[in-house]
Amino acid sequence: MKRAAHIIQQRLADRQQAGNYRTLKPESNLIDFCSNDYLGFAQSPELKLKIAEEIAAHPESSNGSTGSRLLAGNLSYTEQLEASIAAYHKAEAGLLFNSGYDANIGLFSCLPQRGDTIILDELAHASIIDGARLSNANRYTFKHNDLQSLADKLKAAKGTIYIGIESVYSMDGDASPIAEILDLADAYNAAVIVDEAHAIGLYKTGLVQQLGLHERVFARVITFGKAIGCHGAIILGNNDLRNYLINFARSFIYTTAASFHQVASIKMAYEFLNGADVAISALQNNIALFKNNISKHRDYLLIESDSAIQCIILKNNHKAKQIATALQQTGIDVRPILSPTVPQGSERIRICLHSYNSTADIALLTNTINKFLNER
Repeated sequence: MKRAAHIIQQRLADRQQAGNYRTLKPESNLIDFCSNDYLGFAQSPELKLKIAEEIAAHPESSNGSTGSRLLAGNLSYTEQLEASIAAYHKAEAGLLFNSGYDANIGLFSCLPQRGDTIILDELAHASIIDGARLSNANRYTFKHNDLQSLADKLKAAKGTIYIGIESVYSMDGDASPIAEILDLADAYNAAVIVDEAHAIGLYKTGLVQQLGLHERVFARVITFGKAIGCHGAIILGNNDLRNYLINFARSFIYTTAASFHQVASIKMAYEFLNGADVAISALQNNIALFKNNISKHRDYLLIESDSAIQCIILKNNHKAKQIATALQQTGIDVRPILSPTVPQGSERIRICLHSYNSTADIALLTNTINKFLNER
């Protein structure tokens, strides 16, 4: 036991020395440019009231689900919601998971088999990477959004081929060339899986559906913890995929099902999303305002992005933490993203814009950043 304790202490000390030690921080009263609550659903009193009314309308519902969905935890209410969300996204079927992490772990670990090949964009979510690692398939990554790099990996692939991408990338905020990737996939008879976590909200039904490509995508992962403002995820595909996941996805089979409160929250949030055009328009306007106000700097790259995620590369952990601290002292909640979360040399501040950020908030943000960078 002493040896294990020593190893823990040494690894923590090494991380502190490297400048990338992580700590938890409580909520603050700072102006929010940090959360993934792009449309303000998570803080909406109207949505909170709708959820309470929905729960009150089902007095028979339990506090907890009491078991996995294959045992005691399945509800007709949940299955009806799955069908409703699938129809909203123009998919044949869907299966709810307790979180986006659970969805990606379950999908990527159980679908590819030994002798198959998974090819992932190098910036794909950690949950996608972790799921792929749990499979017995051959694994490759291709350079971010690089079609030639993907083509090279496809040429070397064996067995059934699965390509994993995000529609909007969580750490860079840029979009994937989905149509071109689908064209390549068709040439090699590969199945494309798209994680839409950060596209929902800016694009009401996701970027895949916005582009009219939903019938060409094998599976989509829609998460509810960002713009939808609650928690959980759904995997969309055909009925066979849904039945396959029920039978083989360990993160679905061996976990207690979501509570009625969580499922009801998702249902009400989707009803809220139907009337979110004003909020979506406000978000788009705030993205444009930020991009117009921020100064271009030769030493610090603003990654090209039309999404709610805007990132400035500071090149090392020290500078990223330095500017984040300066912003927080000004009353703005922006966090540094440090290596090893992102590759060394691409450390950054990650700015999340929202429908509820005011013009004055964005002016304070951009003026503070511009002043800081111009002094360096």
